[in-house]
Amino acid sequence: MNSADNMTKYSLRAWVLVLALAPTILVGILLGSYFTINRFYELEESLIERGGNIIEPLAISAEIGLESKNFETTKRLITSVQLNKSNLVQFIAIFDTNNRVIVTSHHYKSHEFMRYNEPIDSLQTTEVEQFGDSIIMRSPIFSNQRELVVSPYDSNSMAQQVNSAKLGYIAVLLNKENALLEQHRAAVAAFIIVLIGVQLNLLFTFRLVKNVTHPITEMVRVVAKIREGKLDTRVDGNLIGELDLLKRGINAMAGSLSEYHEEMQQNIDQATSDLRETLEQIEIQNVELDLAKKRALEASRIKSEFLANMSHELRTPLNGVIGFAKQLLKTPLHASQQDYIKTIEKSATNLLGIINDILDFSKLEAGKMELENMPFALREVIDDTISLLANSAKDKDLELVVDIEPSINDNVSGDALRVSQVITNLVGNAIKFTDSGSVHLKMRLTSEEAEKVNVRCEITDTGIGIDKPHQAQLFQAFGQADSSISRRFGGTGLGLIITKRLINRMGGQIGCISAPGKGSTFWFTLPLKLSPYPISQPLETDNLIDKTVLLFEPRELSRKVHENLLKHWGMQSISITTPEDLAQIAGEEGRHFDYAIISCNDLASSPNLLNVLNKIAKISDYTLYLCSSTDSAAKMSLIQPNVDKVMQAPVGERALAVTLINPHRAQYEAMPFQEAVKETQEREPMSVLAVDDNPANLKLIKTLLKELVTQVTVTDNGQEAVEIAKAKSFDLIFMDIQMPGTDGFSATKQIREHSLNRNTPIVAVTAHAIAEERERIDQSGMDGYLPKPIDEAALKSVISRWKTRPQFTHFDQHTLNWDLCLTQANQKTNLALEMLQMLVDSLPETRENISGALERQDSQAMVSHVHKLHGASCYCGVPTTQRLCREIEQSLKQNADVDLVEPEILELLDELSKVESAANQVIAQLSMDVIDE
Repeated sequence: MNSADNMTKYSLRAWVLVLALAPTILVGILLGSYFTINRFYELEESLIERGGNIIEPLAISAEIGLESKNFETTKRLITSVQLNKSNLVQFIAIFDTNNRVIVTSHHYKSHEFMRYNEPIDSLQTTEVEQFGDSIIMRSPIFSNQRELVVSPYDSNSMAQQVNSAKLGYIAVLLNKENALLEQHRAAVAAFIIVLIGVQLNLLFTFRLVKNVTHPITEMVRVVAKIREGKLDTRVDGNLIGELDLLKRGINAMAGSLSEYHEEMQQNIDQATSDLRETLEQIEIQNVELDLAKKRALEASRIKSEFLANMSHELRTPLNGVIGFAKQLLKTPLHASQQDYIKTIEKSATNLLGIINDILDFSKLEAGKMELENMPFALREVIDDTISLLANSAKDKDLELVVDIEPSINDNVSGDALRVSQVITNLVGNAIKFTDSGSVHLKMRLTSEEAEKVNVRCEITDTGIGIDKPHQAQLFQAFGQADSSISRRFGGTGLGLIITKRLINRMGGQIGCISAPGKGSTFWFTLPLKLSPYPISQPLETDNLIDKTVLLFEPRELSRKVHENLLKHWGMQSISITTPEDLAQIAGEEGRHFDYAIISCNDLASSPNLLNVLNKIAKISDYTLYLCSSTDSAAKMSLIQPNVDKVMQAPVGERALAVTLINPHRAQYEAMPFQEAVKETQEREPMSVLAVDDNPANLKLIKTLLKELVTQVTVTDNGQEAVEIAKAKSFDLIFMDIQMPGTDGFSATKQIREHSLNRNTPIVAVTAHAIAEERERIDQSGMDGYLPKPIDEAALKSVISRWKTRPQFTHFDQHTLNWDLCLTQANQKTNLALEMLQMLVDSLPETRENISGALERQDSQAMVSHVHKLHGASCYCGVPTTQRLCREIEQSLKQNADVDLVEPEILELLDELSKVESAANQVIAQLSMDVIDE
């Protein structure tokens, strides 16, 4: 990227100059340098050769003078040579074998540098020595008695003296000035030649620039103008070669762009005109959409009101039908009358289920259904749900099996009611569409994280099955696999679509695998949060390790489930399927078991029933009979005395474990098993006020209450209820919501403000089934909710709850609501107290952390501390604290500064002090009640 940017900084002219000059200059410098240096070496070699031609004859000529000691002749000789070659020879000296000067050509200021510094014997041939700007040449002088031998290493045929006497040596100082002068001349000549070459190259380069780069620059200017929108600009002039082709191309491109621009402008003008028309149409449509939106919102409001009213209007008469049908069953009736009443009750109950499905579907369609996030025990919810469906399976003699993987955590958080509804729909459908065989509910753990588990649930049946084309219609509203199915089995076709949407709302998925005649498998995934507090008490299954169990179960599916469960508990089990297997085991000497579990439908109808039970009793310490069929009362009365305990199948994992851990024998003698035995129960010493504008419902609730409490007062309007509450104190008030004149909310508000029952628990009784109505009930100051149709068991539960539950009226219920705390703890007092105590213990540190973060204006720390408090407040019944935490956390997460939410933080700190005071009072009072019990 940097190299490309650097290249664009220089013009084409600069690049042409650089690329043209650089090679010429480089080549010229290299050639000039080469020839100059070569000339230097040639001049120096020529100088040395000329010196050799002078010194070697002198060495031969000096021999005679040295042998005859005629130094004068030798001096004249060397002087003559020096004078004749004065431009080359500066000085000549002859040394003897002792390295002393004998003769010199003339007086010289110093001749010591001419002396040979090495031993004289080592000087055998002429040697050359560089000395500053001069050259010293030395050659040995031998006597006449010598043999000349040509040295193979000397190209100038200098002789080497062999076996001759050395007389001395001659040294000649050569002047290099002329050679240096020649060298300088050669260097200057080379420089001049290179300079001339560069100038010629510049001349041609500028000519190239003029003929090539200038036209290109002009083309760049023209293209820039075209880019600016001046499409009439053209490139002019006569150009050479490809440049002329490029000029023509640019001019043609400019012409095409000009034509395209004109066409585009016409299109833009047309599009602008069309856009104006479109915008006018859109504006009209926006007005229409706004009106449609208002109409849709109004329709949605009307729909919600219609749902509420329809719920009330349909449930209200059904409340009377179902309620009085149950009351009739308590009276003496002959068989046909009982059958008629049961048929009426069943039909009304089915109609209520259809209404509930339609309302649920409508709430899901409108997005009005809110899912709760409350802690619950998963296995307890599954067991309770299956127990409600077990009778339907028994009526069809189906094998109903529940198989929950032991590794699934039982303490989870979510909407237990909706989980139960999903299981009810899918298992209920499996039972409905299966005539024989089994229905298998299997739950497996797919993944587990720090705060969440993912569970896969499969409901497999051996029913009629569904073919591929019809499977796509399963999860459509009011649709079933086949139109004949609704005629044969009934139903609205809303169950599966409600189930699908509930599962999707909970974050899961659902699907179906089926084939005609081979049954179906409906599966769904269910992500659940883990509860930070234990909901179910841990089972002490360590006591069951290595215990022996005899399992009598002919059905393979149930047998495998029981075997896996017993193995998980560490028990040693042996399974048998026939009385013959039992006889073989009973015949083995010394064979004995700690437990025996009998789950055999055929055994109840066997004539050898007592014999089989006696054999099992002899070889086991504790016998458990699982009743999985609609056995008659006579059969059960025969079985019960011969076993230790009878349980209804399918038995839940927890119930079975508790029975095996604490194997107590049931006292059947005190309460024999029989049908429809009702004992008169004692009524609670309570005074209750019931308010309802519908005469049938008022009569029903009055009838039910008279069976449960000692004093009942009724009224059919809200204003009269207020007047009665001013005059008389009650232990409990049941208030209808929708009444003419003074409705239930207004009546409750007036009773709370000025009456003798300001602290009396008020329970809403309504047929409304939408979430908004329940929110209004929670916010109105009422203490509970009882839906219509009124169930006798639910009514008993409410009375029992408010009879035994303490009321805390000395502090604001929004600061600490004990009933909400119990609800969040799954109605377990010890667990609610434990969670409340944990909150109280953490409050001092929490207040300190929040105050510190407020002083430092540290938003990150504040979010962390408030988030932690928010999580704890969700399980302790502190609505105001929970609301303030949620508001502060949401504001800070939207990047608000701490000082902007300082009022809410200060309010939260005050509220925490109130919570601590109220919680300590509740804990102190309830702890004393637990000790007293």
